[in-house]
Amino acid sequence: MSNIKLFESKHIRAVWNEYDQKWYFSVQDVVEVLTDSMDVKQYIKRMLSRDEMLKRNWGTICTLVEMQAADGKNRKVQAADTKDFTYYPNYSITQGRTI
Repeated sequence: MSNIKLFESKHIRAVWNEYDQKWYFSVQDVVEVLTDSMDVKQYIKRMLSRDEMLKRNWGTICTLVEMQAADGKNRKVQAADTKDFTYYPNYSITQGRTI
């Protein structure tokens, strides 16, 4: 199975967890695709600063998973499965953008 998924021709890093039997997707990659943000880290930081509940639950929503970075090295990145991306239904990453 491929570790790179495509959405609107943009790459999203993914890792299959054999134990849990599910895919984990890079949160930064997903946010970048959905928002077209030029600085994803700052976008996530602002998102967390504006929503205290999201900030409190961030560690529950995101799991550190080792994935390959752009430089080819493996690093632990914040990742979530499809259920975790819908964990917080009252918050829209895209702030009104139709997906």
